[in-house]
Amino acid sequence: MRADARRNHERLLAEARAAFAVQGADAPLEEIARRAGVGIGTLYRHFPTRADLLNGVFQEALAELLDRSRELAGSDAPCRALVEWLRALVAHAGEYRGLAHALMSASYDRSSALSRCSDPLRAAGERLLGRAREAGQVRADVSIGDLMQLTNAIALAAEQCPQDTELADRLLALTLRGIKA
Repeated sequence: MRADARRNHERLLAEARAAFAVQGADAPLEEIARRAGVGIGTLYRHFPTRADLLNGVFQEALAELLDRSRELAGSDAPCRALVEWLRALVAHAGEYRGLAHALMSASYDRSSALSRCSDPLRAAGERLLGRAREAGQVRADVSIGDLMQLTNAIALAAEQCPQDTELADRLLALTLRGIKA
């Protein structure tokens, strides 16, 4: 990428992060482009779809979640490691209004740019879930796909009730009681 194109790309990501944080994942793309000092065509050249832009914004968080899963993979308490990682997923999905819904949709749409976020997370979660299953701490019929959908649903529920700051933790605790062996 040329230096000016790289600067545009970085400005677009920075403005998208800010817009998504305030307005949610449905923030107007025209406004993001304007705040980045570029035209909408430039935004679309860098990010052909909203999902591509969301994917770009969440790459840093994705790297952190993947790093955390690797740290937790060697834990002596595999179920606790899985729980801690699921908590991090709920926090990530709840970071931007509308993200949980977008992530839920992407899990069924393999062509979505957000599936590029979902696939590595699914693999990381499967390793943690497998360790918890092997330790006899999680039921054999629990799938990582179901757990990821549940974490997104929990984040979505918490998004709808922002005044209840404990809702996500309560729902996650309830979910976890249901998956234990």
